[in-house]
Amino acid sequence: MNKVSMTVNGRTVSADVEGRTLLSSLLRDDLHLTGTHVGCDTSQCGACVVHVDGKAVKACTMLAAEADGADVKTIEGMANADGSLGVIQQAFRDYHGLQCGFCTPGMVMSAAALLEENPKPSEAEVRDYLEGNICRCTGYHNIVKAILAASGQQVEAVAAE
Repeated sequence: MNKVSMTVNGRTVSADVEGRTLLSSLLRDDLHLTGTHVGCDTSQCGACVVHVDGKAVKACTMLAAEADGADVKTIEGMANADGSLGVIQQAFRDYHGLQCGFCTPGMVMSAAALLEENPKPSEAEVRDYLEGNICRCTGYHNIVKAILAASGQQVEAVAAE
């Protein structure tokens, strides 16, 4: 067993983990942060994206021990301090950027990383950045609109269904 310590969503945590324990398992099983979804276990779907030291990573392919001493942010850390939805989360809601919701945490975390790197991306840049995230429900159109809206760019409104 290895002792790992890290800051997760602003809170210092420690755990004893086996060397093979994935960061996604630590977050979900030990820390009960189940917003980080695991869809494929092969780094293909992007549902498990979290930020480690400010960088988007797929938690299903990173060992928990590799995050020792790191600052980790999960979807649970994306809300505002008062518990209301953060800007990106609200945009996903307003622009119908989710359906079943399974991919949404990874999409939001990827969007946050993109907007940190490129605050005003083009539609093509958003689509390119999301290449590592799979959504089987939406066709990505409204996800892209939500990310553009979260960046403060003008996008056409989505008709209420």
